[in-house]
Amino acid sequence: MKRLGILLVTVALIVVMGGCALPSQNLEIRDWYDLDDIRNNLGGHHILMNNLDSTTAGYEELASETANQGKGWQPIETWGPPFKFKGSFDGQGYEIRDLFINRPDERGVGLFGYVGVGGVIKNVGVVNFTVSGSSRVGGLVGDNAGTVSNSYSSSNVNGPFGIGGLVGENWGAVSNSYSTGSVTGKWLVGGLVGINSGTVSNSYSTGSVTVTEFKVGGLVGFNFGTVSNSYSTGSVTGGDGVGGLVGWNRDTVSNSYSSGNVTGDNCVGGLVGCNYDTVSDSYSSGNVTGNSSVGGLVGCNYDTVSNSFWDTETSGQATSDGGTGKTTAEMQNIATFSGAGWNIIAVANHGTRNPSYIWNIVDDETYPFLSWQP
Repeated sequence: MKRLGILLVTVALIVVMGGCALPSQNLEIRDWYDLDDIRNNLGGHHILMNNLDSTTAGYEELASETANQGKGWQPIETWGPPFKFKGSFDGQGYEIRDLFINRPDERGVGLFGYVGVGGVIKNVGVVNFTVSGSSRVGGLVGDNAGTVSNSYSSSNVNGPFGIGGLVGENWGAVSNSYSTGSVTGKWLVGGLVGINSGTVSNSYSTGSVTVTEFKVGGLVGFNFGTVSNSYSTGSVTGGDGVGGLVGWNRDTVSNSYSSGNVTGDNCVGGLVGCNYDTVSDSYSSGNVTGNSSVGGLVGCNYDTVSNSFWDTETSGQATSDGGTGKTTAEMQNIATFSGAGWNIIAVANHGTRNPSYIWNIVDDETYPFLSWQP
């Protein structure tokens, strides 16, 4: 038995040394060829060792405007359940730059097309991407059922349906992440996530978001899950169901805010365009304009809005279908929020943070801000 055990170990070592990597092995990614090879080891643990850009080996063949007959990069893991990417990708703080995708007839489009349950994407930035697809389109991930964390996108993303700056559709978890690029589409479009049925937390978006039809939000277009401890600052433009943070909410929005300008036609709100569930401990301060059902905080409300506020002066709106209107001075006074039971504390200046509280404020100087935010 002892000799048999030694033989088996020897055979295993030979297999690995012969080029067949074990699924649990850390695979180092140094160029576009290595990145492309992830699709051949969807259960592996992949580590980015340096930045990738247009000067890195393999770019012209795999990620440029001329690659794959002008379609550009082929997303890692394309449509066809069961989704197999259940490994991990750790960017280690490096960036992937200059990637091009033009696949207007395909769904699940991004650097990664689909991330399955148990899959992990973390610590990576995707910069100067141009990404287009038909649905479930994101700068980093098209459709996520796993975990995306500590990642960011500075990319232009567009398509008709389920479009997000970082993730197109999220069934899993997105946390500690952000997007700064512009996002455009027809409906169900968000600055960070297009459609959320999972959780979005400690995240933000600053890019402009524009749709030609409906359900658009500065952070999330259509929320079926949980949005918490997050914010958006970019301008939002659309038709029906237009919100500074969330376009349509059918679950929970809490401890979040929006400060971007919002423009739409019907059901237009500084924070949420149309609310069918719960909004709590949140606020908005951006200018809001529309044609019907326009509110400083919420455009159309069919459920619960509690302990939430909007600035009547900066929004240009004296009314809202939910929430409480306050002057700018009141919105910068801690008493407004502590009196409503917020988890908030005053700090000396914006650079001084007290992470023991969800919210910090420089009393009589700033609006509340999240203690984790940059």
